[in-house]
Amino acid sequence: MTASLFLARRYLQPKRTFLSVITLISVLGVTLGITVLILVISVMTGFQRELQRKVIGFDAHLTVTNNGVLDHWKPVEKQLKTIPTIKTIAPFVQGPVILEFDHRRLTPNMRGIDPEKESSLKQFIKEGSFELNDNDVLVGSELAAALGLQVGDRVTIYSSRNINQVLEELDRMKEGKGKGNIEALRQLVLPTELTVKGIFETGRYFYDSEFILVPLHIAQELYGLGEGLHGIALWIDQADQAGVVQEQLQKKLSGNLGVSTWMDANKQLFDAIAMERHVMFFLLMFIILVAAFGIMNTLITVTVQKTREIGILKALGARTTQIIAIFLAQGIVVGVIGVASGLLLGMMLIRWRNEVSHVLSSLLGIEIFPRAVYQFSEIPAEIVTSDVAIICLSALAICAFAALVPAWLASKLDPVKALRYE
Repeated sequence: MTASLFLARRYLQPKRTFLSVITLISVLGVTLGITVLILVISVMTGFQRELQRKVIGFDAHLTVTNNGVLDHWKPVEKQLKTIPTIKTIAPFVQGPVILEFDHRRLTPNMRGIDPEKESSLKQFIKEGSFELNDNDVLVGSELAAALGLQVGDRVTIYSSRNINQVLEELDRMKEGKGKGNIEALRQLVLPTELTVKGIFETGRYFYDSEFILVPLHIAQELYGLGEGLHGIALWIDQADQAGVVQEQLQKKLSGNLGVSTWMDANKQLFDAIAMERHVMFFLLMFIILVAAFGIMNTLITVTVQKTREIGILKALGARTTQIIAIFLAQGIVVGVIGVASGLLLGMMLIRWRNEVSHVLSSLLGIEIFPRAVYQFSEIPAEIVTSDVAIICLSALAICAFAALVPAWLASKLDPVKALRYE
């Protein structure tokens, strides 16, 4: 062990003084800063990537629409089949409906699909089976819980396809033009009864509480589309290449058709998450800066207290670099201890994040992670090695820089002045 490191270790040993308390507080400051940074960055990274996986798992990579009804979509489908990068093509109908069960009503989004072409949705089935035959429906888990639905129950669905006609008939009835309009109104709002064959759970609250899946022909019938569609869903091998395929399709398809990607549909959300992630990194870094000021304060105090010892060392021939190394080593040791303990505590909190959230919710009587707000049933987290390395190295650099000022002050002490009154 070098003389500088030996003296740095001796100066850091607890002596039941106020200086030792300041040193301990400095270490705790670095520990908390590292812990919070790793926890927050990992949770926000996990939130972003888990959201991306949920979106890609439930939604298509690309959709082809014309901002209306695709009446003649077969030629478009044939054209899309000629593009080698497209692996799956599936027609769909999607829109709001009224779902009624046991005198309770909600307004979810109905998606009419071809189950053979969208078999990837089978992975989300929680109860029942992935069956969509003549009069079947699959319901999201949160929606099923809100209505008290179970597999085998029959639900009633009303569509808004002829809302204008309904309003016109109501106006006629209001004007008293005859009771015969009541029967016409009844025919207009004639519902469809479907059987719940399965309950799906994607893990994203928005999908699980706002969507039902029905056979394509049922959705076409409810919206009165005939053979028409609302759009064509496309899947490719690599979801992150959706933008490249989008440009190819825009050049190949006719002008009245539009192509959108899963990134376009969720751009604002992902941009907001990315921005918050960067902002939180810089804001939480100030916790480590505060701890660094504590380290600087401790070392400046040590410099004042050890003026005589520094004078003796310089009188004995200690070089300036050796004096600087003593105090620089102190700051680095405090930083290493704080970073190591913060890294350990951060990893533990990430591992037990959901359990800690449940305990805090029970103790405080509030929901720490509301599913309706964050759209996830549990707190997601994903550790990125490069992020953790940047956090730890940045903290060590800040601690070392904080130790440079008192180290420089100590190296400039004149041994004659330091020992004059000793």
